[in-house]
Amino acid sequence: MPRLFIAVDLPENVIAALDRMCDGLPGARWSDPAQFHLTLRFIGEVEQGIFYEIGEALAAVTHPPFELALKGLGQFPPRGAPHTLWAGVEDPSGALPGLRRRIERELVEVGVEPERRKFMAHVTLGRFRVPPPPERLGSYLFRRNLFRSERFPVSSFALYTSRLRPEGSLYAMEASYDFVAGVAERV
Repeated sequence: MPRLFIAVDLPENVIAALDRMCDGLPGARWSDPAQFHLTLRFIGEVEQGIFYEIGEALAAVTHPPFELALKGLGQFPPRGAPHTLWAGVEDPSGALPGLRRRIERELVEVGVEPERRKFMAHVTLGRFRVPPPPERLGSYLFRRNLFRSERFPVSSFALYTSRLRPEGSLYAMEASYDFVAGVAERV
C-alpha cells in the first residue's frame, strides 16, 4: 500500500540555506537536502484505488500564488526530550491555511479521514535517536535563532510516496499540481 503525503517543494537557494544549518549537533541524523520539503498533509498508507482517486482529486485544487519564507529553528516536542529539529515557516500573506483547507476538502471528498492534528508548518532538518544534551541543543538553537531564508513563490504542490527504510525515509514524487491552473502532471 502506498504511504502518501502532500508537500510544497523548495527552491535550490532555500535548500542550500537549510543544508548549512545541518551541522554542529552531535547525534543528529540530518535530512538529505534533496528531500527537504514543506509537508501540507500527511495521508499515510492507502489502498491502490484510493491512491488514484487522491491523485485525480488534487487536480481540482486551485489557489492564487503566494510567497513563503523559512524563519527560525525549533524542536518537536517543544518541551522535553526532542526527536525532531525543524525550520519554521513565515507566511506573510496568510495564504497557507487556505491552500491546506482546499486540499483537505478534496481528500475528504474521496474518503480520506480528516486531519485532526493541529498544523504546524515546518521543514524537518533532522531527527534524534538519542536526544542531545540540553545545553548542546540550546546552544545550537541560540546560535541559529535568526535564520531566515529569502522569500520564494509558491504556485504548486506535489503528491509523494514515502518508503520507510532503517537509514531514513525515501520520497518519490508521484504527481505535481500547478494550483493556479489546476492541472496535474504525472511523474
